[in-house]
Amino acid sequence: MNHFKKILICSFLYFLTAGFSFAQDIDRWDKEANEKENPNAIWFKNAKFGMFIHWGLYSKLAGVWKDKDYYGSGEWLMNQAKIPASEYAKVASSFNPVKFNAQEWADLAKDAGIRYMVITAKHHEGFAMYDSKVSDFNIVKASPYGKDPMKALADATRKKGIQFGFYYSQFLDWHEPNGGGNKWDFKEADKDYLKYYKEKSIPQLKELLTNYGNLGIVWFDMPGGLNKQQTQELVDEMHALQPKSLFSSRVGQGLGDYRTFGDSEIPATPIKGAWESIYTHNDSWGYISHDMNFKSPEEIIHLLANVASKGGNLMLNVGPDGEGKIPYYSEKFLRATGLWLKANGESIYESTYGLIPAQPWGVTTSKPGKLFLHVLNPPKDGKIVVPGVNSSITKVYRLTDKKALKYALKGQTLTVDMPLSADPHNTVIAISYTGSLNDGYLNNIPTVSPQYDTNMLEVVNAKTSGAAKQETLTYSHYFGDWKHTPCILNMVKPDDQVAFKFNITAAGDYKVLLEYSCAEENAKQEGIMEFEHKVYKFQTLRTSEFNSGKPLLFIKHPVAIISVPKEGQYTIKLRPEANAKELFKLKSIILHPVL
Repeated sequence: MNHFKKILICSFLYFLTAGFSFAQDIDRWDKEANEKENPNAIWFKNAKFGMFIHWGLYSKLAGVWKDKDYYGSGEWLMNQAKIPASEYAKVASSFNPVKFNAQEWADLAKDAGIRYMVITAKHHEGFAMYDSKVSDFNIVKASPYGKDPMKALADATRKKGIQFGFYYSQFLDWHEPNGGGNKWDFKEADKDYLKYYKEKSIPQLKELLTNYGNLGIVWFDMPGGLNKQQTQELVDEMHALQPKSLFSSRVGQGLGDYRTFGDSEIPATPIKGAWESIYTHNDSWGYISHDMNFKSPEEIIHLLANVASKGGNLMLNVGPDGEGKIPYYSEKFLRATGLWLKANGESIYESTYGLIPAQPWGVTTSKPGKLFLHVLNPPKDGKIVVPGVNSSITKVYRLTDKKALKYALKGQTLTVDMPLSADPHNTVIAISYTGSLNDGYLNNIPTVSPQYDTNMLEVVNAKTSGAAKQETLTYSHYFGDWKHTPCILNMVKPDDQVAFKFNITAAGDYKVLLEYSCAEENAKQEGIMEFEHKVYKFQTLRTSEFNSGKPLLFIKHPVAIISVPKEGQYTIKLRPEANAKELFKLKSIILHPVL
């Protein structure tokens, strides 16, 4: 170790022990990264599709403890069941993943079109899935398996040209008396968090960043116990060991190299810079034997297109079982996704966010001189209408076979004929153009058309006044199965209004539904909808109370039929009829054409 590294480590450990006491809450999802983008992030921004792997002792337990089934995040089983650390540690004696095959995992990732892989080196349970010299609570010393699967996986993955990285829970450690999180075994008042950092967390991170070659990513999780200066010391020390590695934003204090959003969260509008969304393939990160709710190939492809259309990466998680096998449906559906990417990957890899905002038919991604239309919901008449095209078109074609398609450009509205045989998951149409295409998100007005059974006006495109405001509500279904829903809140007085402006492509009658959540105490209030100088009254209906630990229920409440005299731009406004309680938590307005 050179002299510079010794100084960094010694000064950081001295700083940790200089009397700082833990007095901050955990920001479990630090979504802010360093304002100055890391120059090594180029490969990451181009990658678009990653594989997350949660694998540990919890995989052996498979969501079951003492004959009781647990649902949600399987890797949190020790916490959910409040299993004593000494009892949980005994699971290691029977953890023997003899069916683990690093080459098979690497082959699957390659076949799926994965460009980077991140695996849990140590999750909150405290068990190291590698040969750690810092703690004997690891797969080599504490289990009959007796080998280091991380060495084999790192080598196999890199041979496939896939960037490899480790997840590490830097603060939560339920096995250690001084680790964060375990309050059922260890008294909070007796904990010395800085001792935990000094004796386990930092030394194990050093092992991972020293002994496994170049890491594309170090995926920190659950920051806590350090102030910003101490976190900066940690980041500097680890970057000294791996200068080219990217650190996730969950290292804390806004000091990561790229932004990771909350579990299962996609931002409502495009985000510039390097960022990712992380999703589970079923309902859990760690393996649960009774969780069979896997996302289909179509769901994965739609998710990937949606994330890419906002400019980010999708890292999709799989949870291998206690024997080291990846679930059957994860293998099958990931390979199906890979087949789609093999034919359509040009529209995903190395792309940026789509300059044309989401339309009733789908989303877009962009490259210099090219726009890709991801047709997720084909129109009834086979005509794809693309607003805001201000450039000269040179070619329009289906991406898979390069077959030219008929199109017409009138003003700044492009109309493209759908191919006769559509992709069952996502038909991609490529548009080559010259000049610069306007960024449609700068003044986005959604489109409503009778060619679609459902036309949704999202709150992200609405304008609020008075005390009304937009806010994303976060809640869970199963334990840790997080959902994030942008809503309009604080509509209490008649001045607290929201307005939805939209373009409609044809005259006719449309049924209007309000999608909202409403607590029982707020129900049976009168609301006012205004359209074309007409007033439509409605009364709110009960759904559920908002609680971050429980499902938030939404109703699609039909409130009126409106008549649109001609195509053009219109506005729907909503407000409370009188001063009372909050009217509702509004998710969207839905318009159904009446045929």
